[in-house]
Amino acid sequence: MNRMFTAAALAASISLPAAAQEVVVGIFGGSFADNSRACHAAPFEKASGARVRHVLGSSVDNVAKLRATKGNPDLDVAFIDLAIAVQAKNEGLLDQVDPANVKNLADLYASAIDKDRRWVGMMYGATALAYNPKLVKSPPTSWRDLWDPQYKGKIALGDISGTSGLHFLMAMSLSNGGSLENMDPGFKAVAELKPSALMLYSQADQVVPLFERGELAVAVWYPDRVGAAAAKGVPVASAFPKEGAIGILPTVVIPGGAKNKALAERYIDVMLSPEAQNCFAQKQYAGPVNRKVQLDAELAKHLPYGESVEKMIFPDPEATAKLRPGWVERWQREIAR
Repeated sequence: MNRMFTAAALAASISLPAAAQEVVVGIFGGSFADNSRACHAAPFEKASGARVRHVLGSSVDNVAKLRATKGNPDLDVAFIDLAIAVQAKNEGLLDQVDPANVKNLADLYASAIDKDRRWVGMMYGATALAYNPKLVKSPPTSWRDLWDPQYKGKIALGDISGTSGLHFLMAMSLSNGGSLENMDPGFKAVAELKPSALMLYSQADQVVPLFERGELAVAVWYPDRVGAAAAKGVPVASAFPKEGAIGILPTVVIPGGAKNKALAERYIDVMLSPEAQNCFAQKQYAGPVNRKVQLDAELAKHLPYGESVEKMIFPDPEATAKLRPGWVERWQREIAR
């Protein structure tokens, strides 16, 4: 009886299909996750036979999960913005990415790779300039062009509560002889320009109807937002200042102790391939971090790409985090009033 049961159980186990391996990815939600599934997860699943399971969350959510499960994480890969990735690295939460397993690392821009390979940039965003080609015949080429009298009353600037406002303040400081430790030139420049601004926006989407109605000539805004709006017929195009746009770098990381590190590295390698980077550029309007990507001319003009990437400025995220509260307080006194 026991021998019969054992034989039957063995036969049943042989006939059952093996469970597919799974990579658990902590990822930003909305269209970002949808586009990542199409451009990253789908080709990885096809090539590897493994499944990708998305767990939606912000950078803050994802790093909180890594802290709570340090050494035995539930996630195999996490998407985390650069400043928070640096914090996670300093806390010892991240494993190294092995270039022997992620061969596309060799083709990335230098600014997209941590020197210790604890994080890898997966796309470029930026704070740059957006302009209305129906109103502006010669695209702006410099941050200083915002002071052109033709733009008076037709400018949108971000408030410091959002990324674009903070980045513009830094750009004005760094391009006028200041530094993160000396933001006086930045505050002086923003105070000078504010009377010419139609608005200080706090939400990026506030800019879209103003471009649609022809009320804005130029704005400090994001190229991915420009690309998405232009695709819907909004009269707007990107311009990258010759002094350098301020770079935005979402990263991917592998938590220390990840249960499926080999598959996690294979997933990241697919994500960094020219094919996946091109796909994500088209769907998400994300600047590619792989230098081998060739974008069509129409898409390329909206995104951080080529020469504009080489010029991008990436302020020290640790210094920014430390100094930002003081900047916000000063902004309330000198700019917001």
